[in-house]
Amino acid sequence: MDITLKQAQTEVDQWIQTIGVRYFNELTNTAILMEEVGEVARIMARQYGEQSFKKSDQNSNLADELADVLFVLICLANQTGIDLTEALAKNFEKKTIRDANRHKENPKLK
Repeated sequence: MDITLKQAQTEVDQWIQTIGVRYFNELTNTAILMEEVGEVARIMARQYGEQSFKKSDQNSNLADELADVLFVLICLANQTGIDLTEALAKNFEKKTIRDANRHKENPKLK
């Protein structure tokens, strides 16, 4: 299933309005976002880092946790009136101008 950011924002909003009842407030969603990012970090530390998995970590799913992060991030965008498609396009433009040569000239990346 291919989905645009705009479609994702619409679908998350529809889900919240029908199944989720209402959005949690922005501060609560920020805390939930941090919790979800922590779950991603936990998996990364165990799968790609030096920590080992505990029994309770064995069923962790990185794709699912990344989707949780994206869902809450979309909730926050919806709540604050941010069009993520537009925001991402502007962010690419900013990075392209700022980093036009920075990474090419970084000896650590060669």
